[in-house]
Amino acid sequence: MDTTIFITGASSGIGRATALRLAADGARVFAVARSADRLAALAAEAPGLRTAVCDVTDEASVAKAFVACREAFGPVQVLINNAGVGLPTPDLAQTDLADLEAMFATNVRGSFLCAREALRDMLPAGAGHIVNVVSVVGKQTNPAAPLYCASKFGQRGFSSGLADQVLKKGVKVTDINPSATDTGYWGDRPVPREKMLTAEDVAEAIRWLLGLPRRVLVRELDLDSMDWIAK
Repeated sequence: MDTTIFITGASSGIGRATALRLAADGARVFAVARSADRLAALAAEAPGLRTAVCDVTDEASVAKAFVACREAFGPVQVLINNAGVGLPTPDLAQTDLADLEAMFATNVRGSFLCAREALRDMLPAGAGHIVNVVSVVGKQTNPAAPLYCASKFGQRGFSSGLADQVLKKGVKVTDINPSATDTGYWGDRPVPREKMLTAEDVAEAIRWLLGLPRRVLVRELDLDSMDWIAK
């Protein structure tokens, strides 16, 4: 896969699995996250992969990371907006405003900041692909996490509008909408993780998506676990 890929939230979960899978395919993967230690562990598993500490909610941090990617690999051809914050908020009357702000800062603001930087490479080239890892809760609500749903509806709305804006300029935008996935999102909650999608399942779907011919546009890709549906 002769492609330069910038992926956020790459130190764990779906981002980590995707970075490793695409690097194994020969892609030039530039992986960012906030945890330097976890990024170092990731780089140790895939020596050709490059990393940088980046807070996607911070404009200067994002710009600096994209500069480092361009210096290492050249212009960004694929952006995978995977960084996300999800907090359960089952009792809104007892929910802190900071929880809302944290989710919107990463899920919406972060997607915008990274997409804006990537487009500065993609639009002049007349080609590119932005993949936004949204969620099934960007399409349907969950009473246990209404603020997370709101942030993901916002991310999906941004993604849809962006797709309409850049399609005729040669840039594809795709939403990946996984259902429940076995990641750190669940913390210590008593949930049947064994029935969920795995991070590797989602990574394989993203790999398939990026391997399609350039003329093929997939606007949304919904992923469900057969075991989760039947639980």
